[in-house]
Amino acid sequence: MRPLPQQLKIRSKLCFNLPKSKGGRPSKLSSTTINYAQRLICSGEADTAVDVHKQLKDVCTKPVSTQTVRRHLKKHGMKAVVKRKRPLLLKRHIRARLDFALAHQDWTLEDWKRVIWSDETKINCLGSDGRKWVWKKTGEGLSSRLVEGMMKYGGGSLMLWGCFGWEGPGYAMKIEGKMDANLYVSILEDALQDSLEYWGQTPDDIVFQQDNDPKHTSKKAKTWFKDHGFEVMEWPAQSPDLNPIEHLWGILKRKLASHKEPPASIDELWKRVEAEWEKISAKECRDLIESMPRRVAAVLKAKGGYTKY
Repeated sequence: MRPLPQQLKIRSKLCFNLPKSKGGRPSKLSSTTINYAQRLICSGEADTAVDVHKQLKDVCTKPVSTQTVRRHLKKHGMKAVVKRKRPLLLKRHIRARLDFALAHQDWTLEDWKRVIWSDETKINCLGSDGRKWVWKKTGEGLSSRLVEGMMKYGGGSLMLWGCFGWEGPGYAMKIEGKMDANLYVSILEDALQDSLEYWGQTPDDIVFQQDNDPKHTSKKAKTWFKDHGFEVMEWPAQSPDLNPIEHLWGILKRKLASHKEPPASIDELWKRVEAEWEKISAKECRDLIESMPRRVAAVLKAKGGYTKY
């Protein structure tokens, strides 16, 4: 029943501090229930509104729909996103990542300038393996602009080894055949040594970074590093977010994707890779290296867990 005008006058004079009703029907979910739903999500016990809905059946006195749960979660600042794919972090990985961050938290930019970063990546003839985004008009029909062409077996790909440092990108090498310890050592003999010579550096000037792939940590590779006087950085497993070369691969692949026509062959793809790799500037490399203190700080903040990088 709506209050009478006289009642409204009394209320405004004597009870002006009382909160006014916002009107509308009461919420089906109390603030306590909503907080419980948020805890379910933040603790990992539930991922989706459907998961939350199933668990709320035992605590709600009135039935609620999944859409109601979804609406209340959005109202309280939560939104549904696609889970990002990241390397699985076990307890030993988290501990190693945290140890690495603690050991390097006081490194200055001058320290990071000495590091030569290295890795391998796959380059596809028809773009990346991930999703591509494009804007479309409402009601716009399917067209070549909205489609990414596919070929059986992906149209082919190549594997690339590369390295970079403060002076810019080093020599990149196409990996022919299966990558094993013997081939890796031959790459170090050629591409890495040539890169140091190009930069006017020696093994004493740098710290070499590589991940923990078995071919990198093989007895043959360790012997080669020792015989040639290289200091190899101790690297935590499952940590591509700490390696700025992952972002350099992104720069390279975006440059390759800017070509309007796909390469007609693997040979043509390799020519494009060589050309675009040489165009990468020292500034682009330095910007990535300058991010290392922030990456280390992010791992410390996450206590060895996932970061945004």
